[in-house]
Amino acid sequence: MAENKANSGSEKKPEKKSGEKKPNWFVRFWRGARKWLHELRVELKKVVWPSRKEVTRNTLVVIACVLVIGVFIWVFDWLAAAVIRALINLFQV
Repeated sequence: MAENKANSGSEKKPEKKSGEKKPNWFVRFWRGARKWLHELRVELKKVVWPSRKEVTRNTLVVIACVLVIGVFIWVFDWLAAAVIRALINLFQV
């Protein structure tokens, strides 16, 4: 029983046969890439994708926010330029 507890926490590594060599970097790379793509596909299946209506609504909200902020920046820039022009004209000889 003590032996089972000692081995239960550790993972068993496959024993390497004598004369067996490690695969080259290309094979190792593609094995890793395949594993990553498989895990990516599994995770993407878990995603709850928004409906077309939600995407449209969120897109319109983003466009409206960009327009409001753009107008705010444009007005602030116009006012700042007007103040700077007035100060230059005031101190110009």
